[in-house]
Amino acid sequence: MRDTRPGAGTAFATPAGRETLPGRTRAGLGVLLTLLGATLLGTVINNVLNVPLRDITADLGVSLSSGVLVVSSFVLVLAASMALSGWVGDRFGRRRTVIASLALMAVAMVGAALAPSLPVLVAMRALQGMACAAYPPAVMGMLASIYGPSQRTRTMSAWAAANGIGQAMGPPLGGLLADLAGWRAIFWCLAPVAAILLVTTVLLVPDDRGHGAALHWPGALSLTLGAAFLMTAATTVPQHLMPPWATGTLAVAGVALLAVFAISSTKAVAPIIRPRLIIESRFLRSAVAAAAQMFCLAATLVAVPLYLTGTLGRATAVTGLLVLALPAAMAVLAPVVGLLSERGRPRLILRTGLVLLGVAELLVGLYTGSGGRSTPLLVALLLTVGVGVALVQTPSAAGATRSPAGRSGAALGLFNMMRFGGSALGAAWVAVVYPHGALPLLFAGCTAVAAIGLVVSFVGPDPSPLDVHAPSPTTTSG
Repeated sequence: MRDTRPGAGTAFATPAGRETLPGRTRAGLGVLLTLLGATLLGTVINNVLNVPLRDITADLGVSLSSGVLVVSSFVLVLAASMALSGWVGDRFGRRRTVIASLALMAVAMVGAALAPSLPVLVAMRALQGMACAAYPPAVMGMLASIYGPSQRTRTMSAWAAANGIGQAMGPPLGGLLADLAGWRAIFWCLAPVAAILLVTTVLLVPDDRGHGAALHWPGALSLTLGAAFLMTAATTVPQHLMPPWATGTLAVAGVALLAVFAISSTKAVAPIIRPRLIIESRFLRSAVAAAAQMFCLAATLVAVPLYLTGTLGRATAVTGLLVLALPAAMAVLAPVVGLLSERGRPRLILRTGLVLLGVAELLVGLYTGSGGRSTPLLVALLLTVGVGVALVQTPSAAGATRSPAGRSGAALGLFNMMRFGGSALGAAWVAVVYPHGALPLLFAGCTAVAAIGLVVSFVGPDPSPLDVHAPSPTTTSG
């Protein structure tokens, strides 16, 4: 159904290179910090329960294997619903979507803090994942539209830095709050943060009108359920929560649903995402590279702490400080990578990052496989992994927003779905391989995934270095 509101037909047809956004000239530090704050909160809440998980299961009287659902329910709902959340942002406006999501996040945090049982806590974590799913596509879209092509790489580097800081803050923050006041204090402390961000979003962030595109339900449902089935199957394999035949059936159903999405979206007049835009070289390269680096990042952040606390017998606090080197490198280097990408060749930077990441993961495998105990060497290896991730993260995010698909919130949601899907698969890979002690194989798998990202970065024709013709959503101040 066509939207007949004034200006609706051109809401996504304004060249991004023109200063047409009323709020763009006034978009200062407050707007940027608010949008990055939502990103930071989403990243922190993702991994803040990893350290106090044993405390949670002991308090609720459940097994550790059951308690893993507190973490996995968040990630599964987050990743599976991102494309649909991106469409919601396009339809109703990204600012409104972020406001609604922050409100839902605050309510879900209070519900988690009061949860009397594991099922209630898992349900609240799923709601948190649903709320958080709106942040990446909406924030990336708003950063691209508010600040325009001339500042895109710089703002994407700030977005990448916020992700790195969140990765660094989450685990130690969760452990510290749980030690001081119990695990419920984590949610009591973060709920006001969501409320503050909600208020600042209302007051500072420019409004956008959205547009009246109808939802293509067959494509939306098949994409969301297909991704959910595949990630659920990958998550349950190492935990043996289902018999093998059930896991296989779930995986096959996921693949079939994704095929339904591709076929139905190709034939639809107004699909949620056009498949030809997904396989366009800039978007495809960016999405696969982002998924590869998230796979390596997740696998490293899960496997190395297990090695330190198990094989080497290091204390939890010491382990947290050592592992902090990796996300710290990501956060510190993100602005530098953004500057280099602006002045140089972002594709070369991305490929350099994938090569460095693959080599670093292989060296970490050799270190752990030989029973390495040198702390300076391990920190150097983790810093190298962090540098590789930083070199990939900013160019891939900027590339996704520059692509034709990047004009759509649903496509940016798909980009982030692939990011977090890579993260879920990386954690599942560790759960499968680590119990067998095959650490060189574990990290060699990470190297292979980085190599796949590198190969895909050469697929298709090189896109134009400029995106001056890319449209940008019209906004009004509010």
